[in-house]
Amino acid sequence: MYALRVGGGGAMTAAPRRDAWEKVTGRARYAVDAVLPNMAHAAVVRSERAHAYLTAIDRAEAEAAPGVITVVTAEDLGDLGRRFGHIVPDHAILAVDKVRYYGEPVAVVVAETPHQAADAAEMVWVDYDDLPALTDAATALASDVLIHEQSYLEPGQKFLDVAPTASTDNVAHRNELAWGDAEAALAAAATVVETTTTFPLVYGYAMETYNALADWQPGSLHVVSTAQHPLMVRRELARMFSLPLAAVRVEVPYIGGGYGSKSYTKLEPLAAAASWAAGRPVKVTTDVEAAMYTTRADGALVTVRTGFDADARICARDIDIRFDTGAYADNSPLVLTKSINRSFGPYRIPNLRVRGVAAYTNTSPASSYRGFGAPQAALAGELNMDMAADRLGIDPVEVRRRNLLAPGDTIIDGKRPLDADLVADLDAIVSALDQHAADRDAAVQASGDQHAAVDSGTLRGRAVALTASDAGASPISTAQVRMHADGSVTLLVSSTEMGQGSRTALAQIAARELCVPIEAVAVGQSDTRFTPFEWTTGASRTTTVVGLAVQAACADLWDNLRAKAADSAGVTIDDVVVHGGRLHFTADVSNTVSGSGAGGDGVGEHGTGLGAGAADALGAGERGTGAADAAPVVTDSGSGLTPAEVIRQWFGADAGEVVGVGVVRRDGATAVLPPFWEIGAVGVEVSVDEATGEVTVEHLVTVGDVGHAVNPDLVKGQDLGAATQGLGIALWEEMVYDGEQLTNPNLVEYRVPRLRDTPRRITSVLAERGDGAGPYGAKGAGEGALNPVPAAVAAAVGRAVGVWPTELPLTPPRVWSLLQQAQQ
Repeated sequence: MYALRVGGGGAMTAAPRRDAWEKVTGRARYAVDAVLPNMAHAAVVRSERAHAYLTAIDRAEAEAAPGVITVVTAEDLGDLGRRFGHIVPDHAILAVDKVRYYGEPVAVVVAETPHQAADAAEMVWVDYDDLPALTDAATALASDVLIHEQSYLEPGQKFLDVAPTASTDNVAHRNELAWGDAEAALAAAATVVETTTTFPLVYGYAMETYNALADWQPGSLHVVSTAQHPLMVRRELARMFSLPLAAVRVEVPYIGGGYGSKSYTKLEPLAAAASWAAGRPVKVTTDVEAAMYTTRADGALVTVRTGFDADARICARDIDIRFDTGAYADNSPLVLTKSINRSFGPYRIPNLRVRGVAAYTNTSPASSYRGFGAPQAALAGELNMDMAADRLGIDPVEVRRRNLLAPGDTIIDGKRPLDADLVADLDAIVSALDQHAADRDAAVQASGDQHAAVDSGTLRGRAVALTASDAGASPISTAQVRMHADGSVTLLVSSTEMGQGSRTALAQIAARELCVPIEAVAVGQSDTRFTPFEWTTGASRTTTVVGLAVQAACADLWDNLRAKAADSAGVTIDDVVVHGGRLHFTADVSNTVSGSGAGGDGVGEHGTGLGAGAADALGAGERGTGAADAAPVVTDSGSGLTPAEVIRQWFGADAGEVVGVGVVRRDGATAVLPPFWEIGAVGVEVSVDEATGEVTVEHLVTVGDVGHAVNPDLVKGQDLGAATQGLGIALWEEMVYDGEQLTNPNLVEYRVPRLRDTPRRITSVLAERGDGAGPYGAKGAGEGALNPVPAAVAAAVGRAVGVWPTELPLTPPRVWSLLQQAQQ
């Protein structure tokens, strides 16, 4: 991998992962490892029809099987809530009267061992009255047969400004966005280019599949699960059991990968219902097949029409998005809304119309997936830009350059202005691609092998693609820091660690703000009984939004330390200032004007301040009178009291601790949504084997436009992981239905990227311009590098073979077909 940093970089450097030792030695504890006393095991009986009424469930034989404790169906749930769904409460815990997709849970068998439960599940017999199976969006939207006969809407129901739409057809959600007059502008355009693309059904494969362990007791519920959003799961479970939030504990240890697919509620209600029925703790697990039945990404058919004037500038875009959302809405209404916001690209568009519909189908439910609607829309939108460049006779980079928004420009009225330099990002991509091509040509020339200059039977193409996503979700976050009597720190957050490195990055921020070594910071995460409120772990928000909460908590801790130092000394808090990680009394120091704060950076080796968007914009370890104006200057860095001395002095013993709490909400730096725009900026060069249609990625370039990389190695890892996932969508991954049944629910036939598929050259660019609202000017990373990759690969393959592909994945048979079209 080739790594570059542009924009000045930052003071922080990579730190070893805090979870590395546990994970490489096998000591890490995941939800699937959790055990409770007297725990039983569950096996799920799944529907063998995609769409049918349930006429009978015979469980007598299963109930008599060895080790069976109980067999639970929907009719056994009594007064418990039988459905869940944070936007549309349409999702049955166990099928109620009707099944809506092949693999839907119909019953759950609880037994002493997993094998006994699985064996007994084979003895549950289900009778069906078949209905037409509507397994694609077009068929479902055209059909008079309803997948959901009832409405689940409640007055005033809304989630993140997404209000469910009532319908009498198979529509889960509708939405649109428009300004200007797109139709009139298209009619007047010098050139109109239309593109229609098909985005496949894909599964967010994680090494740890969905699982949950529930322990219901009268008046309380404890769940251990793989939830990315434990506080939201808690809310659903509290509603299901009519319990106060405080009575429901959701605990999330390490998660073995999430990718958005573990957002919101999944298996937790099923495990909780089983525990309630059995009167014992119950664990529910899934294999890959069952996980693919649990959730997937929305498939999409997207049509983009773009009008250009005579100077190749966009005058209008008209976009239609149709999602295949599966049997239940889950988070797809919000994903559709985000897809609409992200569909037209980071370009100046005076006239726009985007219409979106998410259709119910008799397939596994769709929900969040890394990129959150952006990859589906960008495939059509960015491929359309390349097709337009071809039609206009202009380089595709130049077409983008003429139309890209500038820093500070408005993307959507009422939202945060663009906080990125996209032209600079584009230049970085082109420079890396050109350098690779020059290096290859130089190597050929140096070898003297003229035949190597032309790969016989191989076609080459390259492309770039750009996206901008309104990321960060809702900026609601709380963090708590506890400083102990020895000066060490415990940081508590409810952001889950699922491999992205949040435990490390947040510890780095706390260490920098409190002027302590990172080794002195312990991090506790994701246990709703003990850790503070967090909206979500997703939308690439943790470093930015949770990081701000951590900074605010550290600032609060410093103020509390100042108050205690003042109390011990019999002075006012204004007489205590902080410099370089120590507390000083103003009577003991000279007073001179120091510009931006006492001692310049004020923290020695540990950092340079709260940074953009943090409380008071004061330097780390810079608190008190004059911290931002005429401040006391400390000439002796060894003077003053350490925080540990303040704590011990105030408590009068070698004991005690001081606590700081930080809260982020829609205010100040995060008052305007989104908290940041997450940029996707990639370039690819591919080669295509003319004989087989196999595509090889020769060069992948990613630009991590993150404002400030708190931990550069983690950012590069996130970018490469996201881009690799995008390559999977582009070249291999697709859930294939034959009629009503999924035909490839395993990792042999559902092809994910392998080590040998790694691009032959990878260039990772970190763009650090300090233009984010997060700590030290940081913005989020984690999804951006995925979003444009499918589009870039499709455009590169199109340029190589001479025919534009419009359907993913670009498997060898599909590409070979394109090659045949090119020869006609």
